[in-house]
Amino acid sequence: MSGAVPGAGDDTKGLPPEQPPRSTGTATEAPPRANLLLKELLRGSAVTTILAILLALVVGGVLIAFTNADVQAAAGYFFARPSDTLVAAWNAVYNGYEALFRGAIFNARGADFAAQIRPLTNTLGFAAPLIAAGLGVALAFRVGLFNIGARGQMLIGVGVAGLLTFNLDLPFWLHIPVTLIAGIAGGALWGGIAGLLKARTGAHEVILTIMLNYVAYYLLLWMIRTPGLLQKPGTNQALGYATPESAQFPELLGPKFPLLDLGFVIVVIATLFVWWLIERSALGMRMRAVGENPHAARAAGISVQRVYVYAMLFAGALAGLAGMNQIQGAVTTGITETIDAGIGFDAITVALLGRSRAWGTFAAGILFGALKAGSFSMQAQDIPVDIVLVVQSLVVLFIAAPPLLRTVFFLPKSDAEKAAKARAKAAKKAVMA
Repeated sequence: MSGAVPGAGDDTKGLPPEQPPRSTGTATEAPPRANLLLKELLRGSAVTTILAILLALVVGGVLIAFTNADVQAAAGYFFARPSDTLVAAWNAVYNGYEALFRGAIFNARGADFAAQIRPLTNTLGFAAPLIAAGLGVALAFRVGLFNIGARGQMLIGVGVAGLLTFNLDLPFWLHIPVTLIAGIAGGALWGGIAGLLKARTGAHEVILTIMLNYVAYYLLLWMIRTPGLLQKPGTNQALGYATPESAQFPELLGPKFPLLDLGFVIVVIATLFVWWLIERSALGMRMRAVGENPHAARAAGISVQRVYVYAMLFAGALAGLAGMNQIQGAVTTGITETIDAGIGFDAITVALLGRSRAWGTFAAGILFGALKAGSFSMQAQDIPVDIVLVVQSLVVLFIAAPPLLRTVFFLPKSDAEKAAKARAKAAKKAVMA
């Protein structure tokens, strides 16, 4: 044994232990977690939707200013006194959007509390059929189907309900659900026809639903022109039966709030059902799989054709519910061929704005209901009601163009946009080389 003491020849004895290398702030260092969360938030659909609405309101304000008579008069001497034009433009935009708020949310000029909150109940009443039809379109979107047939499904639902239930002598507690079920079944039948043709023949659902819209329109028109079917007794015009009082939805808050009725509660229940169906049920899982990739879904053993039929049945049923909101709530004086009031096509916009999600569609329907309710107050300010339609269209336009919004508001680009930009730059270098 040499008797050497361990560590006697160690030059590092007595020195502090080696420390890990400090971060030098190079490009390889991971960004802080807070920055990543902020970027994801700014890229999210919620922020995109809010900014789309904001930008649409700004553009709508510009249109309000340009169409205002006072602004046009002051613009004639703009270079002499530019402040007059700016003040007139501000007043026009402020008065327009103040009237929109007053007619849709809260009227501070109301004589009592009921008059002040009536605009909000009107908004909810206008929103109910929009939400129901929008849910039908959104559900079809999730399955990869473009359902443009909500109008026809509404009209057939109205026709079936009128034919089967309007002449029944039933108590209200039975007449209301019977009429509601008949209308929903009629809409489901009409949507199911498109789904079945899509599944069996491969025909495109856009063509099918557009053509079925025309068939439904002229079929209902024939029924309300034919005595013994739906034509109102004592008239020779195209006017159908009035909704029996026992089949009308009761008002939720009394006669002071006529537009808010039981139909809104039913629409809330329908929204819960659609959310559960798509997000939580086994059938909803198959629907989402088909919507993402029908070929992969078929390879996994899912019957794509059957899913198409189910989806259009549900979509038509929801559109039928929208039709029942019309004849059992909003329009009870008589069935006409235009009783859908454009809701079937507005539903496409609502579904797009709601990102084809149940609660997103619900919120979008509330927004469009507010725009519709407030448009009447805006007209009292000599603002064309078409401005509201322009704002609705711009919201959808900006929602459909996220890169435009990110450019306008200097938001971070998505990973897909960065990859596309990198590929374009690489292709340009390859061409120049």
